[in-house]
Amino acid sequence: MVIAIIGVLIALLLPAVQAAREAARRAQCTNNLKQIGIALHNYHDQQGAFPPGGITGANTGTGGVWNGTANLLCWRALILPQMEQNTLYNAVNTSLETTAGAPDKGAAYTIWVTVVNTWLCPSDGTVKNGLLPWGGVSGPTGQWPAGDPPWDPSTSKPSPVVPVSNYAGSFGDNYAGGPLCSGCLPWETYACPAPVSLPNGKARIGYDGFWGTDFDCAFKRGSGTLRGMFDYRTVQTPKIAEVTDGTSNTIIVGEVLPIAAADSNFWHFNGALAGTTVPLGWNSNTVPAAAANCNAQWQNATAPLGCRYGAAAKGFVSRHPGGSNTLFTDGSVRFLKNTINITTYNALGSKSGGEVVSADAF
Repeated sequence: MVIAIIGVLIALLLPAVQAAREAARRAQCTNNLKQIGIALHNYHDQQGAFPPGGITGANTGTGGVWNGTANLLCWRALILPQMEQNTLYNAVNTSLETTAGAPDKGAAYTIWVTVVNTWLCPSDGTVKNGLLPWGGVSGPTGQWPAGDPPWDPSTSKPSPVVPVSNYAGSFGDNYAGGPLCSGCLPWETYACPAPVSLPNGKARIGYDGFWGTDFDCAFKRGSGTLRGMFDYRTVQTPKIAEVTDGTSNTIIVGEVLPIAAADSNFWHFNGALAGTTVPLGWNSNTVPAAAANCNAQWQNATAPLGCRYGAAAKGFVSRHPGGSNTLFTDGSVRFLKNTINITTYNALGSKSGGEVVSADAF
């Protein structure tokens, strides 16, 4: 009987212990985001604007972003000095790509394998020590859609690991799918050209400017605009004065799961951004990564919604039960529930959309 009583007490105690541990992990995650927010504002104070989503060099829409003129570094790398990581930042050679395509294939290896824990959420047990295996059906890539990581000078081979992060910048409510997957994201009100109005007062989910670029709905350079705080690859730099929706109503950084998106790594712009048209908490790991319709099907029409290679992987998601920690442009961190109304969620993604969002709506 004593043993039975002890067993019952343990059964009652374990959930409470697990909940307390998760509360501590969530608090640490919140603190990480607050530090990132302070660093972003310090950068803004020093540079007069927030950092671009990535430094991509010449971008003509004809592949310039993938050639040797681009170092591919993202906004996370640019704010390292504001996060007291000057030594790591000074080790970056901004004149070279951080891939094996660089003239010196091992030039970026030291920074490549250096992990700053502030960029990792303790609730995500899949990130391990911040270095995940490179390549394969379940590992991140060094560069999208192809390209080796820097070479390990000791082996003269590409690094077998890729550094990752649980925090990505927001490109807002620009399209995440559209022609990249033949309109396969059912929640986006996609059309090309986009209609001026929608029937029956339906709210628009997604706007021209894929991933925050100025590419239009046909993914050609044109009238698309950046509605969020970061662009994907066109080096746009918003200022606080441009956030007319209010900094307390505009998302700037959210949580992501590196294992849920194939093109995820700490240093490169392609793994550093997500958008609000993909429902918060969307699971892009429901289709096996090795499946023929998923593996290496980079945003193709054949990539199903639950595929880590699909456009639906460009959303915010976390391991916290019920939602994600979210950094707003005013530096505050709030926990958004996965059940948030997608129209409200998109309004929080835009910086100057003019939407009216009630304080109790999220």
